[in-house]
Amino acid sequence: MSQTASSSETIPNVLADRYASAAMKATWSAHGRILLERDFWIAVMKAQRDLGVAIPAEAIKDYERVRDDVNLARISERERTTLHDVKARLEEFSELAKHQFIHLGLTSRDLTENVEQLQVARSLELVRFKIAAALNLLAGRAREFRDVMLTGRTHNVPAQPTTLGKRFAMFGQELLIAHARVDELIARYPVRGLKGAVGTQLDQLTLLGSDATKVEKLETRIVKNLGFKAKFNAVGQVYPRSLDFDTVSALHQVGGAAASFATTLRLMAGTGLLTEGFQEGQVGSSAMPHKVNARNCERICGFSTILAGYVTMTANLAGHQWNEGDVSCSVVRRVALPDAFFAIDGLLETFLTVLRQMEVFTAVIAAENERNLPFLATTTILMEAVRAGAGRETAHEAIKLHALAAAKAIRGGGEADMINRLGGDKRVGLSKKKLQEILAQTERFVGAAPQQVDAFVASVAPIVKKQKGAAEYRPGKLL
Repeated sequence: MSQTASSSETIPNVLADRYASAAMKATWSAHGRILLERDFWIAVMKAQRDLGVAIPAEAIKDYERVRDDVNLARISERERTTLHDVKARLEEFSELAKHQFIHLGLTSRDLTENVEQLQVARSLELVRFKIAAALNLLAGRAREFRDVMLTGRTHNVPAQPTTLGKRFAMFGQELLIAHARVDELIARYPVRGLKGAVGTQLDQLTLLGSDATKVEKLETRIVKNLGFKAKFNAVGQVYPRSLDFDTVSALHQVGGAAASFATTLRLMAGTGLLTEGFQEGQVGSSAMPHKVNARNCERICGFSTILAGYVTMTANLAGHQWNEGDVSCSVVRRVALPDAFFAIDGLLETFLTVLRQMEVFTAVIAAENERNLPFLATTTILMEAVRAGAGRETAHEAIKLHALAAAKAIRGGGEADMINRLGGDKRVGLSKKKLQEILAQTERFVGAAPQQVDAFVASVAPIVKKQKGAAEYRPGKLL
């Protein structure tokens, strides 16, 4: 017998309910949005009254008195009749206040565009704060493991030594670039302002007696009230949707840095070099009790994939505006904008959790280094051979042949014996003793990695200092 959900059952938004923080959910909740809209209407009324529009002061007080009386069910019932969400919320607020002074000279987009952009701006600020918190933890981890030599890998095979701190700094550098983009976006993000039905401000001009100076004062005051420093000048009924693409692609860039980190941690966890942390009572597998999965890192990578999807959605809105505007973008934006912020918020919360809980196994790292060091040192040996008079290409060919033979011997269960192999080859021109001396100088193999860590840590410090509370921030409990 098939089972169907009740028509009254609410289907949750998984990103919001399971992963996003309370602060991010509050910004995008239906209740929170209505309060923002009512604040917007009240601010416009006050400014219009100051500029000569006949709005009684008592009416404004009545609207302020009922501002917090939000009944979502009643508003939804109105919308089923009007088939217009803004009209339903407008009627509800006016009936509560027993006046009809809100929305004078405004079109729906004067309300919705500005409020949605306010939600975006506040969400971007929260994202920037959590990036700073993540950078702070990354810098701490990089400093902690600054000098721990690690087998560096390219193509996921041993290449040259690096340090674990440098690996963390490497991903931190990518996050620094993403932070700079978000910071720059916040600084220049332009709000639509009060532009009317097609962007000409006709209705406000009519309301204010064709006084363009008053209209400019009205808009400037509202833009300042919303907290924006920039606004569009020539715009239609809607602001360019390429700005939404700009926003969501910036979020994806942030997520990409964290996902690069998480992908590498998944690989490292698979070889036992570290774990992302395993809480008391946690279960890695219902069937295999020994498993300690990198589940949080997997989740970070999943969030990055989700963000990529929203990048595609918003990219398809850019370049599709009809004349002064249409509503074909509405259903996409209602999904893509809040959910992209829920996704990046969940990603950053998870990223912060991993950075705090991860555990490094330095003994395993050292064992991997010992096994791989003769191979990892081949470029250094090559340079020393050249310094001793060998031809570069000749030495390169000799080292390659011995390295491949040694690797094959290991896979067959034998010994690498790289030192004896190289020391007995006149083409390399280095004695066994000299080769052993080279391998003993482990600190030289990591190059400038420690100093690069120092530079990364120094670049993070002013960002964290600017974001008050970022260094102390703790992520919420995640499922």
